Amino acid sequence: MTDPLLLIDTADGVRTIRVNRPDKLNALNAATLDALDVAFADAAADAAVRVVVLTGSGPKAFVAGADIAEMNALTPVQGRDFSLRGTRMMRRVETLPKPVIAMVNGFALGGGLELAMCCHLRIAADSAKVGQPEINLGLIPGFGGTQRLLRLCGRAATLELCLTGAPISAERALQLGIVNRVVPAADLEAETMRLATQLAAAAPLALRGMLDCVNIGGECGIGEGLEYESAQFGLVFSTDDMREGTAAFLEKRKPAFNGR
Repeated sequence: MTDPLLLIDTADGVRTIRVNRPDKLNALNAATLDALDVAFADAAADAAVRVVVLTGSGPKAFVAGADIAEMNALTPVQGRDFSLRGTRMMRRVETLPKPVIAMVNGFALGGGLELAMCCHLRIAADSAKVGQPEINLGLIPGFGGTQRLLRLCGRAATLELCLTGAPISAERALQLGIVNRVVPAADLEAETMRLATQLAAAAPLALRGMLDCVNIGGECGIGEGLEYESAQFGLVFSTDDMREGTAAFLEKRKPAFNGR
């Protein structure tokens, strides 16, 4: 029996999805992309899941890239289809109506960095390395690397990472805005789960509204973005969670959100 491609467990509203190909440094092949797509669709549909944590198995890698052995034999049409396969999956993650945290426990290179960047938040071990090394293979990023890097850290840093292919430290990634936090490797899981638990206790519909506003507003003009935010702001007034949150504030107690 071979190990499953993903290890999945859920506790206290937090679903952990772990890419489980440690012998391949968790490289993304077509089967793993499909498994991740299904796993995130399931997480979106499961009311018991409020937050998702994504990471890699083993001590070395989050995801060290796409599976080069599989890509080496692809035709141009197959290469395009492989790119679209990964892009669709990562777009599902990016637009998930629940927060997704990438727990970057090691190498996040190529497709691995692209996978981390489609998550809403990224916490990296101080020992992690990130980069887009496709130039060294005669390739370009194919799962959104050029586009998400551009939006996260700007034109100059994007061109440096993509054109040189050189990996950078977690601290440098933090300076550039690619990751949100860097913590000692020994504390990575505890710190990530602390944040996940905090988000799992927050109002789910308000979280969803904020995720939607950032996703929509990041791709349109300021006027349209502000109008969308106002519409979402008004919509949350229809929720039990809004009434509970404001009542709890006035009554000086902790709110108990139910996602309705």
